[in-house]
Amino acid sequence: MKIPSLHDLLRAARWHRRLLAGVAAAAAVYFGLLALSPAPPPTVAVLAAAHDLSGGAIPDRGDLRTVELPPDAVPSGVLKPGSELTHRVLNGPVRAGEPLTDARFLAPPAVPSGSVAYPFRVDDADIAALLRVGDRINLYGAVSTTADAAGLLARAVRVVALPAPRSSSTGALIVIATTPDTAARLAQATSNARISVALTPDTS
Repeated sequence: MKIPSLHDLLRAARWHRRLLAGVAAAAAVYFGLLALSPAPPPTVAVLAAAHDLSGGAIPDRGDLRTVELPPDAVPSGVLKPGSELTHRVLNGPVRAGEPLTDARFLAPPAVPSGSVAYPFRVDDADIAALLRVGDRINLYGAVSTTADAAGLLARAVRVVALPAPRSSSTGALIVIATTPDTAARLAQATSNARISVALTPDTS
């Protein structure tokens, strides 16, 4: 085995010094550029619809996602992650990705504690056109195959949403706030009866 000469050792040392100097210079340039680079722009976390939502819906966590927006793009009244949405009813349809604001919801308590938001469809869209959010209505069920009089299904329930009709749908959708028992009774009645609506001044 040949023993390296002093000349070889000096040449190797110079080569390694040049290599180390090059690495050090590259590192200096990198960290210098990193220090001069502007900080990422600030963002604000807000709640947005994870998919298209219909009017009258009560969004749950699966219907929402968090998006980051520049501060100057954050709408007034936007909802932040962690906002309480229990019993909050959408007053109209919302597109996927749209930030949710307080204006998108009916004023609380749209659905009081212990109640549910129940949507049902009437055949005649003109009936729904007469209604306004906040109206109190009586609901009747009539079976066309019998001579029985229409039965009262719900009294003085409050309209909490009137979703915009879709071109592919018939009739109109009405969302009311009612008790779970009344909602179950209406669900049973809609399977074999036609639901009729009557406005009432009753506020009880």
